[in-house]
Amino acid sequence: MHPVIGTLGPFTFYSYGLMLVVAFFVATGVARATAVKNKIPPEAVFNFSFLVLVAGIFGARILYIIEHFSYYRAKPYEIIMLQHGGLSWFGGLVAGSLGGVIYLRRHRQPIIAFFDNFAPALAFAHAIGRIGCFLNGCCFGRPLCGLPLQIVSSLLLFLIFLVLWFLQRAPHRRGSIFFTYLLLYSLKRFFVEFLRLDNPPVWRGFSLFHLISVALFTGSLAALYVIRKKNS
Repeated sequence: MHPVIGTLGPFTFYSYGLMLVVAFFVATGVARATAVKNKIPPEAVFNFSFLVLVAGIFGARILYIIEHFSYYRAKPYEIIMLQHGGLSWFGGLVAGSLGGVIYLRRHRQPIIAFFDNFAPALAFAHAIGRIGCFLNGCCFGRPLCGLPLQIVSSLLLFLIFLVLWFLQRAPHRRGSIFFTYLLLYSLKRFFVEFLRLDNPPVWRGFSLFHLISVALFTGSLAALYVIRKKNS
């Protein structure tokens, strides 16, 4: 664990925050590289990314606080301590997606095209974020193949990125890239959740995120079926 990178005068630099910043710029760069091919205005990529990041962090923090309400009720000052970690991806997905849709509708941009274009970048950013979790010591669990769980999760997310990257370059139906990302992530999260030690079971040995993963997998599968049927 290396939660603190170093200090400069009164400033302390945290590894978790650094990885979030790196993830943001990498994701923006990846999305910008494919923007023109996917008929996305390159100048809108940064603004969209920044808004989704802010909304996503807010939603991810809110859900994490709800999950650990007793802890934050006893230590309310910890609510703003993002440098200590504590973001829930599912909360970030909902809030970030909602913020992105509002932005795109206001600027009259193609919603599905944007989400398809950003899906691989999001997987890559999430892979970097998991390295931040490893350095911070959060999202811990049982090692797999001798590797810490956060690193295993990061490698799986990078694999998802590669799959989406190649799918994006092949002929594909509108919406299929984004929902394939959700499908693959929910599948990955469902099995990784068995190894995590920070999420207690809520029903028959399954955690809340097991149940959310099943719902997300089912919804994504249904969406891909509708996309395929509509286009055929």
